[in-house]
Amino acid sequence: MTLTQVNLKRFTAFSDLSLKLSPGINVFVGANGTGKTHLMKVCYAACEASRPDVHFMEKLVRVFQPSGRRPGRLVKRQVGRSKADLEVRRDDRKLKASFSTQVKSAYSEAVEVKGVSEWTKDRIPSVYIPVKEMLANAPGFQSLYATREIHFEEVYSDILNHAYRPPPRGPWDEQRKRLLPQLQDQIGGTVSIEENEEFFLHNKQGHLEFSLLAEGIRKLALLWLLIQKGVLQRGSALFWDEPETNLNPKLFGVVMDILLELQRDGTQIFIATHDYVILKELDLRKEDSDDVTFHSLYKDEESGELDYNTTSSYLDIHPNAIMQAFDDLYNREIKRSLGGLVK
Repeated sequence: MTLTQVNLKRFTAFSDLSLKLSPGINVFVGANGTGKTHLMKVCYAACEASRPDVHFMEKLVRVFQPSGRRPGRLVKRQVGRSKADLEVRRDDRKLKASFSTQVKSAYSEAVEVKGVSEWTKDRIPSVYIPVKEMLANAPGFQSLYATREIHFEEVYSDILNHAYRPPPRGPWDEQRKRLLPQLQDQIGGTVSIEENEEFFLHNKQGHLEFSLLAEGIRKLALLWLLIQKGVLQRGSALFWDEPETNLNPKLFGVVMDILLELQRDGTQIFIATHDYVILKELDLRKEDSDDVTFHSLYKDEESGELDYNTTSSYLDIHPNAIMQAFDDLYNREIKRSLGGLVK
């Protein structure tokens, strides 16, 4: 059962947003500060809260890390006292949270969380891949995070928990048989974990610690681990913030092929990107039966509030800040090439 809608009122940068979600791949595009990452974090926290042992409000605080871990700082800033309302849906089930600027604790009596009993009947296994790669910094991080108040968003600890999981018993399923060899060709080997929580890449040259690998290779190796350990399965959700970061553009197509395959196998996917090649590779490689939706977030010039347009067609993305930037580069290149002939 996938997420179907997210509604936000007076939450962080959003005044009032109601966004329908695709059960396949959701691509968030837009200029900096238009709320792409915030939308993904709300949805991720809701997925994690499908576990009975995870409190929705506490998870929101841990993935957003407001100052002093005060939920009230997640309310949209305006004059006077205000209240945020969040609602995440999957079909007829709704998980809701309401809290004001005055709330200082996720467990405060002033925090209202509704729909928990229905929401937790079925779990949505979820993975959030942050912009910063963490595997090279893994040794000792989990024990430090568990015992000390360090200012790291919990997505970093969560992704390491997934990476450390042992693989499932038994033979590889069809998904792993298809996808793992593709990634192994790109990273040049397989990944293992040593006793000191250190990740290594095993190839023909031996084994290399992750701190000596290019960050782009480490990102692909993480994706290999998540698939190898059976984390990304039918009914799961994958959130990936800027998959293009530190990755050679030649590898973008490989990543998009993997994401499309995961979507075909029933994984709901959310990505936020600033890259033209990511969008085009996804557009060129998807098939008619694939469910890919583009959500363009922007700031309305008249109201100054965040708004969005949704489309299933790459050509209909509007506004498309990425394409506008590339068009501007192309026009300036033509103007320079033609000298004074073009004004």
